[in-house]
Order: sequence, then structure tokens, then C-alpha cells
Amino acid sequence: MGLSVAEKLIASHLVSGSLKRGEPIAIKIDQTLTQDATGTMAYLEFEAIGIPRVRTELSVSYVDHNLLQTDFRNADDHRFLQSVAAKYGLWFSRPGNGICHQVHLERFARPGKTLLGSDSHTPTAGGCAMLAIGAGGLDVAMAMAGKPFHLLMPKIVGVYLTGKLPPWVSARDVALWMLRKLTVKGGLGKILEYFGPGVKELSVPDRATIANLGTEMGATTSVFPSDEVTLAWLKAQGRDEEWQEILPDPDARYDEIIELDLSTLEPLAACPSSPDNVKPVSELEGQEVAQVIVGSCANSSLRDLLVVSKALHGKKVHPTVSFEINPGSLQVLENLDALAALKDLIHAGARIHQSGCLGCIGMGQAPATGTVSLRTFTRNFPGRSGTKNDQVYLVSPEVAVAAALTGKITDPRKLGAYPEIQLPERFIINDALLLPPLPEEKAREVEIIRGPNIVPLPQFDPLPENLRCKVLLKVEDNITTDHIMPAGAKILPLRSNLPAISEYVFSALDPEFASKALKVKESGGLVAIVGGENYGQGSSREHAALAPRYLGVRLKLAKSFARIHRANLINFGILPATFVNPQDYEKIAPGDELFLKGIREQLASGAEEIVIEIVGKGSIRARIDLTPRDREIILAGSLLNLARED
Repeated sequence: MGLSVAEKLIASHLVSGSLKRGEPIAIKIDQTLTQDATGTMAYLEFEAIGIPRVRTELSVSYVDHNLLQTDFRNADDHRFLQSVAAKYGLWFSRPGNGICHQVHLERFARPGKTLLGSDSHTPTAGGCAMLAIGAGGLDVAMAMAGKPFHLLMPKIVGVYLTGKLPPWVSARDVALWMLRKLTVKGGLGKILEYFGPGVKELSVPDRATIANLGTEMGATTSVFPSDEVTLAWLKAQGRDEEWQEILPDPDARYDEIIELDLSTLEPLAACPSSPDNVKPVSELEGQEVAQVIVGSCANSSLRDLLVVSKALHGKKVHPTVSFEINPGSLQVLENLDALAALKDLIHAGARIHQSGCLGCIGMGQAPATGTVSLRTFTRNFPGRSGTKNDQVYLVSPEVAVAAALTGKITDPRKLGAYPEIQLPERFIINDALLLPPLPEEKAREVEIIRGPNIVPLPQFDPLPENLRCKVLLKVEDNITTDHIMPAGAKILPLRSNLPAISEYVFSALDPEFASKALKVKESGGLVAIVGGENYGQGSSREHAALAPRYLGVRLKLAKSFARIHRANLINFGILPATFVNPQDYEKIAPGDELFLKGIREQLASGAEEIVIEIVGKGSIRARIDLTPRDREIILAGSLLNLARED
């Protein structure tokens, strides 16, 4: 039987295990990326491992999330990241160079390679036939140390594409169609592989958009083949020598197949407040819009901004709309200018921001109270924009520019002839803000610059013989990492100061949670959280596991977990358990005490189910579906403890 593209990528990097679905595997990692919101902690963890230089083929430290310098903390962290890159042999992408996924696609994505990134949208590089996976910072630190990445072998879902996208319909609509079909948890434990004759109709930036948004379906990653379209992209980047053809075998078999005729698609939008709340734009027309933003790692490429620019040519932005452009990279901005497209944006009344994530991570660009905001962003979780009770819609650049012109949600097919977009055969390439690794002899002389906000990691205790935890919070389904550890301009500057950032754990749900948890911890107790389905969806930020661990959380009991968050919990010694009987969720209330007798011995012996006593109220059964390696990490108290032992 032949292999799919995903199977070929995994098989060529297997360190242990096989392609048998659901079984533990370990794969060699060729490249890593970090961004500044997660990177500072990842490099503190890498330092704690204690090796002198990264052991990957290529590692890049990007600064793209936290660009606002309202005080010394962000500037200090940027200097820290630059000195770490110089010391340990990484590339460094300076502030203003662009969003990590867009820059990586342009300068480093290479067919056939593996990429592990401390950002959940790392699968963007799957648009260039990489096996690109998002993970927590500690997993990325281990990969930089030359260790393999461990996961369960995913199922491979083949998405068979036929036809060609109609005018005013784009790659974002493909992803939104998939989100409507699969929901935010339908991709859990799966790789989405796109194949079929329709693939050749999609450019690499189109493919990257679709791969990027597979993250919102919970997928491990998304992949496309490497074909002539991929070669054309690499030639345009001056990297055609890095191309290799990677296609699925003619007799490749998939665990499931989804069929999509691209020609049947229409403009779509994800309505407030979830990426899978998808409706046709034609059903939403007429709603007044106050803000429109084109940007984010999903839709800020040259192709996306050219569509917007051409649609605006000779026209003006509606007077009631704040229309904002966040270019994906310095390269995008410079090529936009060279093609005389930047002038049309400016002349029409668009606000041009620096190349970065900005409003997508809650760093500015908050909408006005009670208004509708259309964004080409990746997520519209409640309040993520920085405004309470926000009304954020996720849309394509085509739908965005239609609203910018009309002041209301408008089907872009009403704008007339679709702009003809032709990407350059060769991009203008300017790597002025991309610093290469220093030679080893020079790197040894580098002193790492640490501002006063950078606090060393604490020690983590091993798992005790018994666990007695007080339930401080019980939450519903689809709790995101934004609920657990908010982002935004107030909190992100604390990313390298664990005691300070821990004060904001669950602050959106219970402003007193941190103080209550510290009281329990100071009295010698431990804390438990109870959750519903898909607990921990969203960002890869390991602070959503690390900060609760600092506050004394040692047990999270949920109906199910999102992949990256579950891995982060394990990495920091928090036991993720699931209800054997989901109805038992109703038996637990905040304030209850949960007792796990002999949990250390049960974990060590390989028990798959345990009894959890709800003190004074009876008991329930929970599943601990853990690999031998997972158990070893939790017993040790953290993956970092094991790494130090090695």
C-alpha cells in the first residue's frame, strides 16, 4: 500500500514507533521557531537543559507578537532574545521583520523537513510541504537540544479538492468551510492532508492560509504536496535548490476522505464568538461595520494585500470604518510598494501598521464598544480583541475590503470584476532585519542580556504518593487558553516573570482565582480544576499550564483535552484525567476536595483508570490515558526535571 504525503514525512523522520494509528511515536525535528510571547520562557528552559548550542539544522527566534513598548519590559525581552540567539546559534528575526509564520514561509520553509514551533499556527508551513507542528515552549526547547518530539501517531484525513475557486472566493473560505464541517475539535488526533486536482489551483500562500487554520479545528497539522506550484514559490524566493517533489502515492489510503469542489464555495464568515460559527456572507449582509483589519499569520501575504489594494483602486474607505492593514512581513510591504499597490491602500484611507501580529494577539486594535469588527484573523474568542462583549467576525480579505468600502457586511461578489492577481516571478528580498547565527567561536563570547523582569524558573516537586486537591474552579466546554491565561498588552509583557503573570490565571472567569490558589498552596494544599469538552483549545502558550502549576494546580479533570494544552500539562507535572462517565462532571462542585489515593504507585504501575474520591460525596472513576514517557514526566514533576537528570 502506498503512502500519503504526511506518512512520507513522518516515516522519513521516525526515531521510534511506527505508522500505526494512535501509537506513541518520536520524530526527528529539523527546524524550530519561537516567537517572543512564548520564546522567552522557551529559552529559559533551553538554558536550564545546559547545552552550549542548538542541535537542529535551523532554529529561528522571531519577535512579532509583543511589539508595543509601553515600558522597559518588552524592549528588555527583545534584547534578551537577540542575545540568546547570538549565544546559542539561532537566526534572529528582529521586530518589524514580520510575523513568524509568514517570514518562515518566505525564507526557511523547505519541503520534506520537520518544523516544531512554540506557536499553535506553526502548521502554516504545511503549505510548503513541511510537517510543521505547534507545541509548548518546553517541547521546542527539547527539540533545540536535539531531542525528538513525541506524539501519538495521528489519523490521516484526506481532503480531496476538485474544481477552481470562483471570483471573490479565496483560501480563507476553504478553511471556513472545513471549520463549519469539522468544528473546533473535529481535527483532534488527525492530520489534514489536501490532495486532488484542485490543489494545483492554489498558490503556496493560499495553501498556507488553509494549513494555518487547521489549527482552529484542533488538527495536529495540515499538509500539502510539493509540486510545480511549490517550486515556483521557492524560485520566487531565490531558494529553488531546496525544492523536492513530494506527492502522495497513487495507491495511498486515508483513514477518512472529505471531498470539496472548490467551484461550489461562496464567501463565508465565522460569526461571534468562535471560529466554527460559520455562515454565508450573503446571510449576514447589511450589518453595520465600524472596524476592518487585514492581517494575521493567516491572511497577510502579498497575494492578500494585492487583492485589497486592487479592489480599493480609485475608491475611498467608508467614512464610518477604521480600515487597518497589518502586513505579514517586511518582504510583503516592500513588494507591495514596488508594485505601486501600497499607494492605493494609503490613498484610499487605510491605516498601515507595522509588520506583526498586533490585534490578533490583543496587542492594540481593540474595537469600539458595541460595534462590529471584521478581521482576517485566526480567532474570535470572546474578549480576545481587548473589548468586552466584542462582535468579531473572521473573514477573507475579499469580504474585508467589501465591508471597508460599503460600511457594512457585503457580499464581495457585488463589487464587480474580480482583480487579476499575479505574484512576481522573483520577489524583492531584503533580509536586513534577519540576523544569521554567529560562528561558534564568536558565540562563546556573547553575554546574555537579562532585564529585571526576567525571572529564573522555579524548581518543580515530583508527584506525591497521594493527591488531595481542592476544586477551585469548574468550567464549561471549549475553554480556551485565553480563558486560562489571557494575552494582551497588559499581561504579555510579564511572559518571562512567572510569579507576576500567574496573578492573571483564570482572571477572565474568576478574578480571585490566583489569590485563592496561593492561599491553598501556602497552607500546604494542592488545587484541581474541573472542565468540559475540548479543554484548553487555542494558543500553544505553555503559560496556561506553567502558571497554574506555579499556583499549586496538580490535577485537571475534564471530559476531553485539546492536544497542545494536554501536552503542556504533562510537561509541567499536572495530571490530565478524563471522566470515564461524562455525567460524573455534574457530581463535582467548586469547594469539593478530590482525593487520589496511591496515585504515584498507580501511575508507575501503568494503571489506565483510577478512583477519585469526592470527599464526603462518594467517588468516581477517571481515565489516565498516558504513554510510559508521559507517566515518567508526571512522576518526576516536569519534563525539565528529566532533562536535567539526562
